[in-house]
Amino acid sequence: MRPTVRAVALLLLGGLLSGCLSAYVGPAPDESSVVTAPPSPAPSSSSTPFTGTVTIRDFAFDPADFTVHPGAVITVRNTGTVTHTLTAQDPTTFDTGPIAPGGTASFIAPSRPGTYPYLCGYHHFMRGLLTVA
Repeated sequence: MRPTVRAVALLLLGGLLSGCLSAYVGPAPDESSVVTAPPSPAPSSSSTPFTGTVTIRDFAFDPADFTVHPGAVITVRNTGTVTHTLTAQDPTTFDTGPIAPGGTASFIAPSRPGTYPYLCGYHHFMRGLLTVA
């Protein structure tokens, strides 16, 4: 390819990749949004019942959406290769702090029933929903 054509192709490819990435890495969510709980507990997104442990693997929470009782202890295990957190959109509600690869951390679910969106403080595309019922 000629240098000019190659430069234009690289610019176009960069723009496409940038647009794709921006769909996953956006601004931090609004920290003031807490939604009321549905009338019945939301089912876990995984096929197995929630055991009290959330595993972080391959830049995803497993399960991402789960239901607990008020005040339940939730353990988070990082099986990935980089540091992660499990942090409520309002970080004063719950936050594991940094969890190094191979590490674990725990937090206590809120005492007030409701749904609490959360994310990884380092990777905002990693998201989930904690329901307290």
